[in-house]
Amino acid sequence: MDKHIRSFLRYLTLERRYSEHTVAAYSTDLSQFETFLLEYFNKSVIHWQQADKTIIRHFMISLQELGVSRRSTARKLAAIKSFFKFLNREEIIYQNPALSIKMPKFESRLPEFIPLSEIETILRLPEVRTFEGLRDLAILELFYGTGMRLSELINLECSHLLLKEDLVRIHGKGNKERVVPVGQAAKKILLHYLEIRSQYAAKNVENLFVLKSGKKMYPGAVQRLIKKYLSGISSVQIKSPHVLRHSYATHLMNAGAGIRVVKDLLGHENLSTTQVYTHLSIDHLKKIYNRAHPGASDDR
Repeated sequence: MDKHIRSFLRYLTLERRYSEHTVAAYSTDLSQFETFLLEYFNKSVIHWQQADKTIIRHFMISLQELGVSRRSTARKLAAIKSFFKFLNREEIIYQNPALSIKMPKFESRLPEFIPLSEIETILRLPEVRTFEGLRDLAILELFYGTGMRLSELINLECSHLLLKEDLVRIHGKGNKERVVPVGQAAKKILLHYLEIRSQYAAKNVENLFVLKSGKKMYPGAVQRLIKKYLSGISSVQIKSPHVLRHSYATHLMNAGAGIRVVKDLLGHENLSTTQVYTHLSIDHLKKIYNRAHPGASDDR
């Protein structure tokens, strides 16, 4: 891999505090771009000053010819734009060729969410008489009750629970911290889980959620247990922790929570990221209107 790409990835990790998942995605996208440039120039070393906007457009066209989706192409272009901005800042290049290149348009997909009735059924599934069942319910309650991300739950430590105040401290993207409320149902399960956690957790493990072996939970284990509880119950296609985050946000908006409040609870940096839930809320209101208002149909 090119030394400047490696330097950029270190910058994302150490200074920007990007997650391992995000850095890995940048690494994959930039490696693909590097391979394209080496073939394009027919050289073994890339001189980044030679990479102009025409070459970047050729790369995007090649992605289209390979059948890469517009959404994936947009992600790769975002990585390239961020990389060239870094090169410009480090004075490796003196003009940023990616500045004027526009993102490809793609259809925005509204995030799936689980209906409230199904959420209630899912929360009754774990067998709370066992350690793993109680832990799983605590995880489900936190995902749905706080809207936290998978990485945030994995890194959650016991000291981050402020249960006397009905709060939890979450360390989000870029190591930004936010404090969000915890409902009474989640609090009750968490207190019960904490009572038996010490019987299983290894002494040097500060993470709240642990495996039966005592080691801290890892992303794959959490993803599998979420998929297990959502399969056969939930009507959503994507059965992942993130759908619980979407459900949390959607149910808040449908209940009348303000978009800025939801933005802060989710830890979104920009309000535009949260606005997708406004569309979901409007759809919800339309359905209620169509069911309830006598003027909604032309039956009169």
